[in-house]
Amino acid sequence: MRTEPGRRVVAAQPLILGEMPSLSKLYINAAAQAARRRLLGTGDSSQLPEESHEVRGVSVDVENLTAYQHLLGETASDVLPAGFIHALAFPLAMSVMNRDDFPLPLLGMIHLGNRVEQRVPLLFTEALDITARVENLRGHRSGTQVDVVAEVRRSGSNAVCWLGVSTYLAKGIFLPGIDKPTAHHGKPEFRAPDPTALWQLGVDAGRAYAAVSGDFNPIHLSVLSAKALGMRRSIAHGMYLASRALADVGPARSDSFTWEVVFEAPVFLPARVALDITTGQDGTGSWHRSDFVAWNPRSGRRHFTGSVAALEGVAAGNTKEGEAGPTDTALTGLVQEERV
Repeated sequence: MRTEPGRRVVAAQPLILGEMPSLSKLYINAAAQAARRRLLGTGDSSQLPEESHEVRGVSVDVENLTAYQHLLGETASDVLPAGFIHALAFPLAMSVMNRDDFPLPLLGMIHLGNRVEQRVPLLFTEALDITARVENLRGHRSGTQVDVVAEVRRSGSNAVCWLGVSTYLAKGIFLPGIDKPTAHHGKPEFRAPDPTALWQLGVDAGRAYAAVSGDFNPIHLSVLSAKALGMRRSIAHGMYLASRALADVGPARSDSFTWEVVFEAPVFLPARVALDITTGQDGTGSWHRSDFVAWNPRSGRRHFTGSVAALEGVAAGNTKEGEAGPTDTALTGLVQEERV
């Protein structure tokens, strides 16, 4: 984005890619980029790339969708789960952070939180146009954070059907001109409620999710690959955990909703995870929102919190062509979840 005289904001033309990027190639390029930066030193830019990345006419593999639904506990349906769409758009989002003019190192990024608006249900038979960009570079008490925004439309349409904002932290990276926030005063003590579910996650949980999401980040795959990157054991994908909580909320969430999650502590595999979901209704007795929290039942340490809520004012008949709709990207994530 750039501001012209008179303060009119103009979007830069997107970079159109012929196909979805390969995550494995992106990880290899990120490693090479990190080596170059160590050798040549890092720049002092505090500017994000203006250019978004876009892939048009993306199709969904039905077998992969079915495997995802089975793994996550989603109901078999022609409608794409919100978490599946995140996984579909993830390689494109990664490609923006993999650019040479992106000021933060991709490897080692910590996923703080996610916010999704599912405005209109998308079917697996529909071709999709996916766009990704970065924005809102800002300080964090532990480094610098940034939002990665993904938008999904039906091919040929300007109406955004699915909007996702992922917030990442580059720990220990402080860029010039970006103020560090005031000291954090801590959170209220967490008292674990009675769980509504207990998840048993095997050591292969990371590999199982990688098979349906395409995210083969080594920190999720095995003890050996995780240790090679400085982790004591492999950890579960944050979006696997968030997507599983979303599936546990169930079909009561209807077709249009917001879905938010804030990650606090990683889940080292194998693991038992306790989950509590509380549901609220509106004045007519219909579902209005569900709040969830997950924790380690042995230590009581909280892993993540989140919510699913009815999306007010933006539904299939309320979003006009070219209208972005609500885009509140405020997320507060404080503790390490996972490293990219």
